[in-house]
Amino acid sequence: MEPLQLRRAVAAARATASELGLQVDDAIVIHNSDRVALRLIPCDVLVRVAPSGHLAGSEFEVEVARRLADVDAPVAELDPRVEARVQVRDAFAISFWTYYEPVGSEITPTDYANILMRHHFALRRIDLDAPHFTDRVAAALREVNDREQSPELPDADRELLSNTLSGLSATISTDETGDQLLHGEPHPGNLLNTKRGPLFADLATCCRGPIEFDLAHAPEEAGEHYAGADHDLIQRCRALNWAMFSAWRWRRDDQMPDRAHWRVEGLNRLRAALDRCAPA
Repeated sequence: MEPLQLRRAVAAARATASELGLQVDDAIVIHNSDRVALRLIPCDVLVRVAPSGHLAGSEFEVEVARRLADVDAPVAELDPRVEARVQVRDAFAISFWTYYEPVGSEITPTDYANILMRHHFALRRIDLDAPHFTDRVAAALREVNDREQSPELPDADRELLSNTLSGLSATISTDETGDQLLHGEPHPGNLLNTKRGPLFADLATCCRGPIEFDLAHAPEEAGEHYAGADHDLIQRCRALNWAMFSAWRWRRDDQMPDRAHWRVEGLNRLRAALDRCAPA
């Protein structure tokens, strides 16, 4: 968020928390992109604040968290002191989550695979209307093919992204019999190492697809320890994920920190991932 919008988001979060009976003396920005994550102290709650245009996504994330908590999934939980719903204030969607103090030990590839298997098992136990991963691919493809939405994307890179998104999406989704609910983006930044053990956060990306789509976000070594995974499919999903990542970075209104770097790096990683793909 831009500085003015960020100040409004922080003020909205603090005011809402105070109205809900939580003591707030200060707010610490933990993450700032198109939405912001704040730690409010001394009540020690994590607040996620998004522009109201993301209200549906915030409500979906809260619903995913609520259902997964019922089946003991390894996920970050909503704050129990606050009603499990999204609050709306000053054109922001605000949700309240448990704050987990990070611990320093590294999550090994084996542990990563095991916690993802446990998460996938929990996701199979809930009934949830979630989009298919191809819906997300289609959204990225629309951004790439719309020059007004991605005006700075060079023509050669536009063609690369368009061909990759459409081609890999079609080959990966050919057989949907093994599809299930997924986290959607279980990359290391969304896996918290806590005193309770590893917990997945950022649940708004929940979607349906093959488990390999999730494994493509995890460290490469983790896939080697996930029983039954198709390693060629993981490679294709990894290339598709980098294509989507790159498509978002070239959006005119993208707010990811250090966007200029990631525009170049994302395309470099996409090309490297494509080179490693076995012929479909």
